[in-house]
Amino acid sequence: MLAQLTASTSLPKTLKAAHLLVLLPKGKSLPKDVPHRELLTAVLKRRAIKAEEFAAPVAANHTDGSLIVWAALDFNKTHFAVQIQVRKAMQLLLDEQPVGVSIVVLGDTAQRTQAAEAAVYAAWVNGARLPLHKKKADQRKPLQKIALYGFADKKIFDEFKAQAAGNLLCRTLTVLPPNELTPGMYRKRVKELAKAQGWKHEEFDMKALRKMGAGAFVAVAQGSHEEDAAIVHLRYRHTKAKQIVALVGKGICFDTGGHNLKPARYMHGMHEDMNGSAVALGILLAATQQKLPVNIDCWLAIAQNHIGPKAYKQNDIVKALNGTTIEIMHTDAEGRMVLADTLTLASRAKPNLLIDFATLTGSMAVALGARYSGVLGNCDELLQKAVQAGQQSGERLCVFPMDEDYEPALDSKVADIKQCTLDGEADHILAARFLKRFLEHDVPWLHVDLSSSRCEGGLGSVASDVTGFGVGWGLRMLK
Repeated sequence: MLAQLTASTSLPKTLKAAHLLVLLPKGKSLPKDVPHRELLTAVLKRRAIKAEEFAAPVAANHTDGSLIVWAALDFNKTHFAVQIQVRKAMQLLLDEQPVGVSIVVLGDTAQRTQAAEAAVYAAWVNGARLPLHKKKADQRKPLQKIALYGFADKKIFDEFKAQAAGNLLCRTLTVLPPNELTPGMYRKRVKELAKAQGWKHEEFDMKALRKMGAGAFVAVAQGSHEEDAAIVHLRYRHTKAKQIVALVGKGICFDTGGHNLKPARYMHGMHEDMNGSAVALGILLAATQQKLPVNIDCWLAIAQNHIGPKAYKQNDIVKALNGTTIEIMHTDAEGRMVLADTLTLASRAKPNLLIDFATLTGSMAVALGARYSGVLGNCDELLQKAVQAGQQSGERLCVFPMDEDYEPALDSKVADIKQCTLDGEADHILAARFLKRFLEHDVPWLHVDLSSSRCEGGLGSVASDVTGFGVGWGLRMLK
């Protein structure tokens, strides 16, 4: 449950708040209307900080015991930089686990708008609580109230609240331990969510997928003792919408690496390998709550990559749903396998745009670290829009090439295509070249490799290590 927001354009003459955040524009002097200006002046003087140097958040306790945090925002910097500054300021308040926070924004209309959006969103996404599993019950309670002064556009905040709900859903699912989010349990959660949100719900289980000839997906899923894997299809429709966007998410609930078993260092955390599906779900939830005028088909490839007597092996040759034969080179390249058949299903509906999300390759993380995610696609104009949406949302993307001369690396002597190479070089690009083979009808397509799904210490507006990256970007793209 997200905190309740009240907003006013005016600042009361007497502002009493136990936890107060004041956001002002960076300048050569302090604005005269800064709340508790004398106290702020004293704090800056004690720290030998001039007004024009004031940037990093500073905090002080008022004589009445209240905690006040001030931050001077540099609006000449990127949206991402402002998000970080506001998040760090907000976190000084949230660390005390308050029931409510008050926010004051100062400056011109554009400055107050940006500051208010960043602050309220940071309060929503960081004031909520993610699941914990501890012997003693977690005594912390979620933030319940947000009081905003200086800006009050309800429509904007309705959108950001929906985005925060989508981000929270994504992070909540991602942090669940693998024994609490098996494919069967995940499918049950999705079914309940679909019922609550009014989405049309359809499942293609292992029996159906075998009958359809979805051999790429089945090859990965057959290693699990319980045949609870499935491709799940959710549908959101808006009466005024004409265009259809397909969202595809990799939902590997745990990835052992299969027969090419991961060492412990790299297997730890593989319950988060379903993050791509959680991003797609988060976007779908937020779009539904915003009532965005777009039709959405959401496809979730939910499975596990286990080792066992039936698990697929190196040198296996499997036939995908579109008839392409695949030579298995490495069983830990399972994500592109489950996505292959899912992309075929999604593209057969001829959507106006198809976006897939996946924690797909280690090489993308090597290339970018955890602060950017990579994007590849089959349309230059779309790729430009993807980067712009990243700059606007604070969830930054870097475009990688996908030229045809990469393709020969995937040539196979015994099948239509290799699943990957054993060299690992440019695997993020080769993975995208592989996925492109399974698109039908020349659908405009973007592939987002989520190297920033986890960033130690948080990223942008989000303070937790699991970031929910992609939800805000996806909503910006839909708009």
